[in-house]
Amino acid sequence: MAVNPIGQEISSWENKLEAHSANDFERLYDAVQEQAMIRLNEARKQEWFRTVDALLFHSHAYLQGSALQKEARERLIAQGRIFRPEITTIEDMQSLTMEQSSYISIQELAKGRLYAMAQGGAAGTGGGLLLGTDFPLQVIMNLRLVQLIAMGFGREIRRPTEMMLSLKVFQAATLPRRLQWKAWQSLLTETKSAADYMYQGNDELVDEKWLHQPIKQAIKSLLILTARKKVVQGIPLLGIATGAVWNYRLAKRVGEFSLRYYQKRCLL
Repeated sequence: MAVNPIGQEISSWENKLEAHSANDFERLYDAVQEQAMIRLNEARKQEWFRTVDALLFHSHAYLQGSALQKEARERLIAQGRIFRPEITTIEDMQSLTMEQSSYISIQELAKGRLYAMAQGGAAGTGGGLLLGTDFPLQVIMNLRLVQLIAMGFGREIRRPTEMMLSLKVFQAATLPRRLQWKAWQSLLTETKSAADYMYQGNDELVDEKWLHQPIKQAIKSLLILTARKKVVQGIPLLGIATGAVWNYRLAKRVGEFSLRYYQKRCLL
């Protein structure tokens, strides 16, 4: 019996994810953050988590109503028709083979990385407006990337269940690598028991673990502000490179995690 090459790739990726362990610095960082979170007022902390959850839901809704995303849906359907002319909706894309859906989604992943690199380079110039909007733009761009990959596999993310699963994929994909294996297992367990239309699981997305991402963003902003002083012919090349590489790596991690998740769903 022939072995599915993509199935082998997923298994290899899962093994690496499971084998990844925190180093001494990461363990120290986690301990310090845990102590800091304990000192925070619990009510205010939960209020902040609910606020960020609401912002993620609103971002999802905004993207679904945007002209850019509508054009992307039409583009994905047109790509699907190359393989199956009868495709007319996103859900029809589920009739494609896993290899065909993977090919379409990988094209979106590649474009998403380039967009992230360009946006990060712009933020790396150190301008107040560009730097201040860097994190919100990263959230929107990477959330959109997850949505595009999901649609490439025929998942209609306007359905409540698929919407929540795509948000949870985004949340898990933006966690530090050392925390992703547990999130991956939880995500697969929830996927197997998910209802067809109405979502019935836990709709909370943000918790203490996700705080690593805004903290890393703050560190990146400090690095860019420091690098802004080092210019070559009036251009802060170091700051631009820092922003571009940082955002590129995040988009790459989010895209790969999302691709593996939707490929895994085909196998399930």
